[in-house]
Amino acid sequence: MGTNHASDRESNEAPDQELNSESAGTTSPESISALLLSTHEEVLRAVLENPAVDEKQICLLLERKDLPSTLLDEIAKRKKWRASYRVRCALAGHPHTPHLTAMRMLRNLHLMDLVRISRLATSSVELRRLAEERVLAHLPQLPLGQKLVLARRGSARVAGQLVAQGPEQVARIALDNPFLTESHVLKSLAEEALSARTVASIARHEKWSRLLNVRVALLRHPHFFFDGALELLPDLPRRDIEDLLELPDLSTDARDGLSRELVRRRDL
Repeated sequence: MGTNHASDRESNEAPDQELNSESAGTTSPESISALLLSTHEEVLRAVLENPAVDEKQICLLLERKDLPSTLLDEIAKRKKWRASYRVRCALAGHPHTPHLTAMRMLRNLHLMDLVRISRLATSSVELRRLAEERVLAHLPQLPLGQKLVLARRGSARVAGQLVAQGPEQVARIALDNPFLTESHVLKSLAEEALSARTVASIARHEKWSRLLNVRVALLRHPHFFFDGALELLPDLPRRDIEDLLELPDLSTDARDGLSRELVRRRDL
């Protein structure tokens, strides 16, 4: 009995699917929205052929994360929808868009859309990196206001670059970016051209100044003022202090301070 019922459902479903596929290409605009919920790719392909389907409905369809890559590629191939910025943006960010298609869709996207895609966990590593590269390429020409927005909302790599490039106002905000990582802070501190003000901002930062590797990098930096180092020294391993003292370009103040710290520890 169970098998017969299953067969009946399948036989009923097939004509419904065929009927929907046939009518989807000519149905009224009011009926298209319901067809966009179909789980059958044939029906959705037929909807694409409907001259009444509009940009809003295509974007509504692209909100579905279960769409097959073949359908997404079909949308991308159609000149009408490729010309739509909203559609290109939705295709670039969809997890099932074929890789090469998604990369093509990235071209000429607005800055904040590139930022959004660079942070999408569902996008491939290569696609996120390409979006980041495009954002980074814009940085030198951006006005201060946009740099401040990126400092707050950019990916770890973008935030790290803003710390390195500044200006100080931007760097200070980028240091609070929740995506910024220790490795990117260390990379910024490896830049000898990093401004003294930004170095000081890192040294005063509640989060970054507590990390041992960051403390060592601060003490190594030529623009670090040793007057601010007293709070960095107590937890610093003896071996790191000794390594720092071996640096030939260490400032006199830094060398004296580190030496005093070693003496203090011997006297304890």
